[in-house]
Amino acid sequence: MAQEFTIKSQEIEDKINQLLPTQGGFAPGVDFSASTMVIPIVDLTETAEGSSLRQDLQTSLGHNTITAFGVTNTTTTLIVTTGYYRVFGVCNIISATGTAPKGTFTISDGTTDKTITEFDTRGASSAYEFECVPFDFNVFIEAGHSLSATSNAGGCKLTGCTRQIADLQGNLINP
Repeated sequence: MAQEFTIKSQEIEDKINQLLPTQGGFAPGVDFSASTMVIPIVDLTETAEGSSLRQDLQTSLGHNTITAFGVTNTTTTLIVTTGYYRVFGVCNIISATGTAPKGTFTISDGTTDKTITEFDTRGASSAYEFECVPFDFNVFIEAGHSLSATSNAGGCKLTGCTRQIADLQGNLINP
């Protein structure tokens, strides 16, 4: 025979209100209960959250959802539209004696630039150096902000793609 237990947890109530907003929230005076009986579970989390794709599939790349870039010896603005973005690719750096190529990603509010990440060689030595460094990061772009990629020399190439993964309100954008 199964035993019944009453569960009182604000965290569980908050999670149900978050995951099932169409249910109008947790009703006062109603308690959660648990049982020692085994009951099969069907996970409706993605549908309840408004997504019909698994999270790993939602971040897939599609021909119409990516914007490719290649930056060498210049600064290029990559993103100016608000939202959440994934930025990924590779930085190739070739250096020789006396050269110090560098690749940088920055977010700007129009006045101040903030470096997200920077790639350079271990130092301009007497030896020829080649480095291939992958990058994959997410950024949030607010109104009036932008993301730029900079290569300071012909020996540095930033190659990759950007993909918007959610709009400003956090609504997921499917591929």
